[in-house]
Amino acid sequence: MSPVEKDGYLKNLKYDLPASLVVFLVAVPLCLGIALASGAPLFSGIIAGIVGGIVVGSLSGSQLGVSGPAAGLAVIVLTAIQELGAFEIFLMAVVIGGVFQMLLGFAKAGIIGYYFPSSVIKGMLSGIGIIIILKQIPHAFGYDKDYEGSLSFVQPDGHNTFSELFYMLEAISPGAVIITTLSMLVLILWEQPFMKKIKLFQIVQGPLVVVAGGIFLNLIFQNMPAFALSGEQVVSLPVPESIAGFFGQFTFPDFGAITNPAVWITGATIAVVASLETLLCLEATDKLDPYKRVAPANRELQAQGVGNILSGLIGGLPITQVIVRSSTNIQSGGRTKMSAIFHGVILLFSAMAIPFVLNLIPLASLAAILFLVGYKLAKPAVFKEMYAIGRGHFIPFMVTILGIVFTDLLIGIGMGLAVAIFFVLYNNYKKPFMFRREDHLNDNVIRLELAEDVTFINKASILRTLTTLPEGSKVVIDASKTINIDPDVIEIIEDFKINAEYKDISLEIIELASVDIPDPTAEVEFALANNVIKGKNPSPAL
Repeated sequence: MSPVEKDGYLKNLKYDLPASLVVFLVAVPLCLGIALASGAPLFSGIIAGIVGGIVVGSLSGSQLGVSGPAAGLAVIVLTAIQELGAFEIFLMAVVIGGVFQMLLGFAKAGIIGYYFPSSVIKGMLSGIGIIIILKQIPHAFGYDKDYEGSLSFVQPDGHNTFSELFYMLEAISPGAVIITTLSMLVLILWEQPFMKKIKLFQIVQGPLVVVAGGIFLNLIFQNMPAFALSGEQVVSLPVPESIAGFFGQFTFPDFGAITNPAVWITGATIAVVASLETLLCLEATDKLDPYKRVAPANRELQAQGVGNILSGLIGGLPITQVIVRSSTNIQSGGRTKMSAIFHGVILLFSAMAIPFVLNLIPLASLAAILFLVGYKLAKPAVFKEMYAIGRGHFIPFMVTILGIVFTDLLIGIGMGLAVAIFFVLYNNYKKPFMFRREDHLNDNVIRLELAEDVTFINKASILRTLTTLPEGSKVVIDASKTINIDPDVIEIIEDFKINAEYKDISLEIIELASVDIPDPTAEVEFALANNVIKGKNPSPAL
């Protein structure tokens, strides 16, 4: 049990509450930006953020993951709304997608996330860190044409991540540059060791000071035309005229669309993509967790399913766990799920009671905060560490990063996974058996000790070795330690046995057969379930 779990939720509130405020500040423009890019009402992004924080945060087993609307679904949502013809019909698809996600959780599909190698997950984190920095540079200079939360290389306005940096130079805002510069200085100061030793600054987070300072400068610049910020350069949350007007922004799905096959196809698409993004972010969040806790993946899918059902029922966008918010939570000192829950509570209260205050926050201030988040995700030390491990890990790591930067999140991960699988296959091809040179020199017997698992991938390597054995040699093929051997490989060895007679090769074959053993994972789970140590319980199933 980690120190955090021993202390409980109440004792960790002094860490979780400040972190929840920082996550909230980052989440507001991301929720609005993703809703804008999705062609949905702006408030639908806020609804998804509230549900993702309060509902999914409460049900999830992840202590540090934060859920909300995801940029990776923006194109799917935009296309679906256009094809289905109405936002209300699309909401029915979100509800159906949530039901599918719950079913995936009960079917224990969460294990899929654990098939992604560490090099790809670390590449995903570094790639997102780099893309965050590149995407926030224009906002830092006051050029806010691309929506907040964008992660794709090609942008809706026809530009791309790098061309946007050139267009930015034609529209630099002095006020935004000043706010960004001062904000970065504050954040750098707050990261210094001597600042972290002062109790006041442990409670008051640097990002909170940055946002407060940004609002203050924005108010001052309003009376200075040369430095004044435009409406595009600040948060733009919808402002209801009354409480009734606030609740009037909630939308209900068109339940009559449940018989529309296109709605079911859209729901299934949302479920698959949202589940994949969630599982990847869950794995990445676990790797960032200082206490190295492992969140139950199947429970996460169930929680996300409930969240999407509720979000669709009240007018929200689809929800996934989001690595930008989750990493911000971790870097801001969050320790338990209370930080995610409180960020949702603050989002609800602010949208209801003080939206006009949020609309004073400059995007330049938030850009500075995200610069720090991006840098911590893509530190140079991570690149050095991956390079030192070897090319089998470094190349998939770099391919994942480049794929994310030049395409989008899922395509980049797919590219990295493909390269990682190639290295796995290549290594398996090279090592179908063990051969000790010194043993051969001692008695002139060629001993080939087959690996524990010999598959069809090893066919070419084994066939090449057997065909090069000289006439008159003594050969031992030892499969005594082999658990699984592919029938194709057995056929090759049996053919060699016949051919060896013609080449005067003395051949001994030891235990050439697959061993039928029970699933070791199931055996361990059964043992734990029937022999629980007194006073302790086995970990929850993943």
